[in-house]
Amino acid sequence: MENRYYRKNHRKYNLKAHIVLVTKYRKLLLQEGLDIFVKKAIPYLANQNQLKIIAMETDKNHIHILLEYDTTECISDIIHIIKQQTTYWLWLRYKTLLSKHYWKKHIFWSDGYFACTVVLEKYHQ
Repeated sequence: MENRYYRKNHRKYNLKAHIVLVTKYRKLLLQEGLDIFVKKAIPYLANQNQLKIIAMETDKNHIHILLEYDTTECISDIIHIIKQQTTYWLWLRYKTLLSKHYWKKHIFWSDGYFACTVVLEKYHQ
């Protein structure tokens, strides 16, 4: 059986979270290339912040992310980084398209999010 816990500096853990981010006003924008761009950007950000993306899938107006994180990380901080950076990069690349939908501010994601901790079945005995 593989070791299912990480060990670092007097701590032992296995933290996973299911996160759902929704586009602002539930606009159907996660399609026609934006979805692919976001699904490449988030693993890049995860790697930069010592997170591990286990699974990720988009629908037209939201994305599901299953990630693994360290005890020193805070879910709200992780989400803030993901939303802030992806919004910035999306506006750099898709400004013409996004400005048709969001004309006041450079936004992409709704203010809220869904997050819950997860226990994967393969770890149950």
